[in-house]
Amino acid sequence: MRTPSGPATLTTAERAIDARFRAILARLPRRGPAGWLTEFAVFGLKQAWACVFGGAMLAVIFAARLWYPEDAPIARNDFLTLAAVVIQIAMVAGRLETLRELRVVVLFHLVGTAMELFKTHIGSWSYAPDGVLRLGAVPLFSGFMYAAVGSYMVRVNRLFDLRFVRYPRRWVTAVVAAAIYANFFTNHYVQDVRWLLIAVVALVFGRCAMQFRIFRLRWRMPLLLAFFLVAVFIWLAENIATWSHAWLYPSQVGGWHPVSATKLASWFLLMIISVVLVTWISPPQPPDDRSPDAAVGTDVAELAPVSPTTGGSQNPATGLGGHGQHER
Repeated sequence: MRTPSGPATLTTAERAIDARFRAILARLPRRGPAGWLTEFAVFGLKQAWACVFGGAMLAVIFAARLWYPEDAPIARNDFLTLAAVVIQIAMVAGRLETLRELRVVVLFHLVGTAMELFKTHIGSWSYAPDGVLRLGAVPLFSGFMYAAVGSYMVRVNRLFDLRFVRYPRRWVTAVVAAAIYANFFTNHYVQDVRWLLIAVVALVFGRCAMQFRIFRLRWRMPLLLAFFLVAVFIWLAENIATWSHAWLYPSQVGGWHPVSATKLASWFLLMIISVVLVTWISPPQPPDDRSPDAAVGTDVAELAPVSPTTGGSQNPATGLGGHGQHER
């Protein structure tokens, strides 16, 4: 059975937005500099839409750092927790996130909170001790920051109609992800093997390429490069969060400074855990061989356009959209 296509796979709110933008985008030039700028603009809009949960969380954290009153009746950490709950409810009630996607977001929340409890106990980082909405030393809003990563992953999967060439067997990726997660705990007691795990990730995912649709073109890039780019984005967001004193690393307690670039390795490995959790509700899809988009050379490793959209899983005039079986 052919998977649903185009706007039919979007949430209710996204279908309404898509209908407004579709006619405008369809009238824009297809070729030349203007055509490339159109692709770039749509890419930015889709990324912003995929980041709406994390962006809202980061904005609240940033604003609380600048303007939250010290004598407020609610502790800042509790305010951040309540704000995160409101954002999550708004995401679902506003049809920005499907109930199916909410399952993996909640799983991110639980996995992240478990790690937070351990890492704060061991002293890897710390939170301000104020507030009552917390588990031990961990304010409850911290789990929502992991949930924001989960929200981005599931949303970008359908907004960009992600397809994968030579994706490894899912049980292999699950074993690698479990080893990565375990190392985040065991590296405090035995040898830290993160660099070995990165080598294993390169071996497992090295041949995999990701295809993604922006607007009229389907593009391809190595999956490892996609992991790294998302890791850089999270690292930048982490710098904003630590500057806002959402949490601090031990070296930042005496005075803030940028988070070490070595943390990119941790965020890169987190991408593997994230991808495995997302595949729980959205198994990796191969290129659609019934569409002209699939007629690409699978040996192309660099970022490159594949072909104009003339068929397949998305209306060529659609600004959002993608494959998948998400439903409310």
